[in-house]
Amino acid sequence: MNFELTASMMCANYGNLEREVRELEAAGIDSFHIDIMDGRYVPNFAMSLNDMAYIASVSKKPLDVHLMIEHPNNNVHIFLEKLRKGDTVYIHPEAEYHPSTTLQKIIEAGMIPGIAINPGTSIETVYEMLRIVKKVLVMSVNPGNAGQMYLPYVGKKIDNLLQLKAEMNFKVYWDGACSADKIIKYAPKGMDGFVLGTTLLFGKNKSYEHTLREIRDMNM
Repeated sequence: MNFELTASMMCANYGNLEREVRELEAAGIDSFHIDIMDGRYVPNFAMSLNDMAYIASVSKKPLDVHLMIEHPNNNVHIFLEKLRKGDTVYIHPEAEYHPSTTLQKIIEAGMIPGIAINPGTSIETVYEMLRIVKKVLVMSVNPGNAGQMYLPYVGKKIDNLLQLKAEMNFKVYWDGACSADKIIKYAPKGMDGFVLGTTLLFGKNKSYEHTLREIRDMNM
């Protein structure tokens, strides 16, 4: 069974970011998830433009850039200029007056367009955008902080998205409180990837290689 594993780099050890990137690469991580927060759209500040650019410069692995910022259309070009063609950029539809305009800029820059759906956002409100994007990041927690509790009502939304993805040609990714039981349950249903943070990957007393091997060897 194929599914992608991406490391939530806001949870990494910033005392030696290059070592973290190298060890995750060697362990077999598929991509690096970059959370950009502006303190307005979400009540927190996380990674910076320079953090993102540094990881892009030292790794050939794809980046998944999650813009949790107000009006991304105003500043998305700054991020696009420092990324590589084929990297992914997610926006939150609620954060923009005309999100399809921002998505078009992402497409024209050669990036993979995505939207992130908050727990309180219904599929109906983003339905038309599902025909534009290539990836949908489903937030199973309210965005802004690591280590939050899973919101169980998100499960039905995920099931509905998985039914739509083949028809509308997008992939579905899980973000937030990603535990082993969630992967065991949703990978067989067709979830394309999982963002790994403090629940499974970071801050454990074992190597990244050991952790990722355990996840990929789970009995599903």
